[in-house]
Amino acid sequence: MIPHLRTLGALGVCLAASVALTASSPAFAAPTQDDETFTLYAKEVASEDDEGESEQQAPEVGDSFAFADDLYDSKGGGKVGRDGVTCTVVRAADPGDLLCVGTFVLSGGHIAGQAVLPLTESEQQPTFDIAITGGTGDYEEARGYIHSTDDGDYQKLEFHVSK
Repeated sequence: MIPHLRTLGALGVCLAASVALTASSPAFAAPTQDDETFTLYAKEVASEDDEGESEQQAPEVGDSFAFADDLYDSKGGGKVGRDGVTCTVVRAADPGDLLCVGTFVLSGGHIAGQAVLPLTESEQQPTFDIAITGGTGDYEEARGYIHSTDDGDYQKLEFHVSK
């Protein structure tokens, strides 16, 4: 398992995951009433597997790991949801890639997302976008993306959602 890569999801994401979505639209188009943008903060929930991790071996195609985050309305703020993310090594060569799929659980429904991320060794998480691939409830026909950036002990998730 690759410990520093666990926080990638807050696909959150992640996957939280972690939530707003936006579909791509022409630059000249004004946002519709159904477009929504909001920011959440994901903080990884520790698992029993985190303790006593052994020496890491080079990742191989098919290796996978999962993680979960609690989602907050602000850093240190109120909890508004959770996410669950699974990442699988899909390319071990240089460069290596992870395919991460996650679901963000919010009071109004679920948001599903996925991303291909670089397999790198780094203390700081890279900035990346998560494609919104669908949802349930209030997010039933959601599209768009989630922009994820490292923000200290949290992942900042900017949701850009279109329905």
